[in-house]
Amino acid sequence: MMKAGSHAQPSDVVAEQGQVIVEGPDGVAVTLTPDAAEETGRRMISAASEARRQEAH
Repeated sequence: MMKAGSHAQPSDVVAEQGQVIVEGPDGVAVTLTPDAAEETGRRMISAASEARRQEAH
């Protein structure tokens, strides 16, 4: 996976008309279905936990 620059600010997330919109840095925006947003959220929490473990070592 391509390594990108890290951002310290969290993304903004809103629900509009049955879709979940994630607005990140540099004008990045992603629109997800509710199912995709839930799974993405679980994956992000899992990856964040792994990244914290890596920082500790």
